[in-house]
Amino acid sequence: MAPDSSIPDQLTRFQERDLFSADAWQARGLNPSSADLSRELTNFFHRCAKQLAEGLAAGSPPRQLKTILTTALSQLDKRLYDTEEREFIADLFGELAAIVGADIRGAVNRWLYGPVLTALLTIMRFLRPERVIETLSQPCSQCGTPLETQILRKRSDIPDAQWLIIRCKRCRELNLLSPGPGIAQLRFGNYEWVESLSKEEYNQEQALMRLEQIRYFRK
Repeated sequence: MAPDSSIPDQLTRFQERDLFSADAWQARGLNPSSADLSRELTNFFHRCAKQLAEGLAAGSPPRQLKTILTTALSQLDKRLYDTEEREFIADLFGELAAIVGADIRGAVNRWLYGPVLTALLTIMRFLRPERVIETLSQPCSQCGTPLETQILRKRSDIPDAQWLIIRCKRCRELNLLSPGPGIAQLRFGNYEWVESLSKEEYNQEQALMRLEQIRYFRK
């Protein structure tokens, strides 16, 4: 069966993103990493996405696409990264894996935690799943699908500082999201992060104008 025509488009968009920008870190409630490391990791993931796209174009089976991802993961020495950086790296591998339909959760967990702790965490997650303390939802402006943001951790000193431009996974429409204050850690649901805008620089009208610019120039 021919690959889903949206998959190459998703990989192309992935390669266009500044994955480790300060905005991308802050959208996850994390502290920005160094500029040099951010550029290095962005280039690394762009190359990985390009390899996946080339594999798809060549008709590679799913197991080969999975091998591309696990091989790339093995090239990163986790000792060079702090906890936040490792978790960010794991999230991006998960995003690429979801695009091409590969299951690399085991490999990612072993990279993050090692084989023994991974086994223990698997048991713990079965007994006590990760706690979502709140779920934010707003309908997609085009297809009406509820776009969900799962809140994993809150902190009272975090201001309402950002707009998020997001893309619905169902219809690919851009939407504007304001997560609000107090969010220390969140998880994207059925949408993709595209860009973050500071509320000190953009009011809602200006943020919507920026959304229209992205819609026009990234067709």
